[in-house]
Amino acid sequence: MEIIQIVGLGMITTFLALVIKEQKPIFAFLLTIFTGVIIFAFLIDKIALLIEMIETLATEADINLVYVQTIFKIIGIAYIAEFGAQIARDAGQGSVASKIEMAGKVLIMIMAIPIISVIIETVLTLIPAAMGDVG
Repeated sequence: MEIIQIVGLGMITTFLALVIKEQKPIFAFLLTIFTGVIIFAFLIDKIALLIEMIETLATEADINLVYVQTIFKIIGIAYIAEFGAQIARDAGQGSVASKIEMAGKVLIMIMAIPIISVIIETVLTLIPAAMGDVG
């Protein structure tokens, strides 16, 4: 039922922003930012619960938590960059939004390097074994 509350808040904000935008565009913009922050704050507890559950599953599966935490950081960077880019677009700053997205992608690639290197090392250790079985 929380989604109904979130959508309701979003619809009310959209309506108010459209009405206010005619007289005071800056207030309409601030209203949309404030609503975005409220929605994000509403979801913090849910996100924390999700992270805790996945970390518990990873521990039970004997997966190194460093990799799980790195994946969480990557997902966080993606969401934050998207949120920032949407705010910039709402303000009519498409160029700034593009730069935010590019920065997010670069940071994601940097964060992914340890995971990519483990995958490459694993593949390289499997290749000689597979080649020996062929002959």
